[in-house]
Amino acid sequence: MSIRPVQADELSLGGRNLLTIVLIVLQVLVSLGLIMLILMHSGRGGGLSDMFGASMGTTASGSTVVEKNLDRITITLAVIFTFTTLSLALRMQ
Repeated sequence: MSIRPVQADELSLGGRNLLTIVLIVLQVLVSLGLIMLILMHSGRGGGLSDMFGASMGTTASGSTVVEKNLDRITITLAVIFTFTTLSLALRMQ
């Protein structure tokens, strides 16, 4: 039994490349994560972030550590969403 390298056409599932399938799964997961994180942000009425104690420690600047971390995670997921969208658009051409 000999070991041979895997050919690119062997990595296709139903006519789609494995990388495309991974990008689609990542796109769906990031989309769901963005929906949840955006719903947690506090708006005019407080938002869902009040459930996690974000309203209890308001500082002089107006935002708490929880809100700042929520902003950072949301921005990170938005950047990942942008790159996966562009990657999928280029791969589907």
